[in-house]
Amino acid sequence: MADLPNAVVKRLLTKHGGGLRVSGSALTQAVAATEDYIARLAKEAQASAEANRRKTVMDSDIESARARLSTG
Repeated sequence: MADLPNAVVKRLLTKHGGGLRVSGSALTQAVAATEDYIARLAKEAQASAEANRRKTVMDSDIESARARLSTG
């Protein structure tokens, strides 16, 4: 079961997709891809926080995680 609400992803796809409609199967794929990206982002951000001996993920951890994910 997906944790991310379909409506949120559908709204973003429609907004950034020029107002096109989104099929149910495309929405399912987009939700899965989004959840996968967020999971990878969280793991990278956690590693960054732990490397800096913190228990809190900060903005800088998210920024560095995004940079690592976009290059790797």
